[in-house]
Amino acid sequence: MTGRTAAKHQADPTKAVPETAPDVGPALPRRRLRVHPVIVIAVGAVLVVALTYVLPPFRNYQLATVGAYFCVTAGLTVLTGLNGQLSLGHGALMATGAYTLALAQNRWESLPLSFALAVLVTTAVGAVIGLAAARLRGPYLAGLTLAVAIVVPSVTSTFDETFNSDQGLSVFLNPPPEQYPMEQWQAWLCWSAALVVVLLLALLVRGRFGRDLRAVRDDETAAKLAGINIARTQVLAFVVSAACAGVAGALFAYLAQSVSPGAFPLTLSLFLLMAIVIGGLGSLFGALWGALLLVVLPALSQSVGEQTGSQRLEGNLALIVFGVVLVVVMLAAPGGLASIPSRISRLIRRNR
Repeated sequence: MTGRTAAKHQADPTKAVPETAPDVGPALPRRRLRVHPVIVIAVGAVLVVALTYVLPPFRNYQLATVGAYFCVTAGLTVLTGLNGQLSLGHGALMATGAYTLALAQNRWESLPLSFALAVLVTTAVGAVIGLAAARLRGPYLAGLTLAVAIVVPSVTSTFDETFNSDQGLSVFLNPPPEQYPMEQWQAWLCWSAALVVVLLLALLVRGRFGRDLRAVRDDETAAKLAGINIARTQVLAFVVSAACAGVAGALFAYLAQSVSPGAFPLTLSLFLLMAIVIGGLGSLFGALWGALLLVVLPALSQSVGEQTGSQRLEGNLALIVFGVVLVVVMLAAPGGLASIPSRISRLIRRNR
């Protein structure tokens, strides 16, 4: 019986054995292709230089303005998007950098020295605000930065002998080389500063500092248990963001060749915050979208206001347009404009 049973269970070589898929275990997640920031910055520099040879002078000036805005939106993205600190006073920090460059340039006539002083002074102001902000949370922090945005323009009226009150200060600048138009030279300078700032920020947030920022933003208690100094991380985030705002303010003084309190109103701080939310919080690519919107939407609003012939509408239309775009983007893409490509790719993979 044992032999017969064994014979029955032997495999018949004439019968085909059904093939079964090998057990390969759970599917591994796809690794995202990450490009080094240096490569992205190099490609961006080539693209900007090529654009300056194609665009007309006024568009080159707008391109330079986008580069100046890119500095401050990138710094604000690090502060608000990665660290979770809400700031409504970055317009005042930009004014600090602009007035410092104007005063230094009119006295020493050295643009590199004036830029360095503008960044240092704005960084020091940001450190003072950051020390106070490290003790505040939520609406209290927003109220503090809002007070800064209100106080700084009033300083120019109080010390009118130094800041020339509402008339502002003119900025003495040496002309560019004769073979280059002024607008093209401005675009090169602004985007050189912007690309350097973004490269430094990208390298900074890729390391331990970026992990600390995200940990403090997500859960302060867990971050503290992990050995992260909460107050120091928040102050450093404000210092880095203030330095970027100082660079942007100095670039605006260079572009306009003058500085006045009217160039940095309270609405500027609101526009900056809305721009990084529309572009995508926590994304430097989203900061670029925000900088582009800060130039395109006001220009579009101004042209519409001029066509309608209403000065009241022209003054408030930019804020209305920003509000409408913010609502539409948050409904269509809650992660901002920077999240749209990833959402499209996920939708394509899901359908396939």
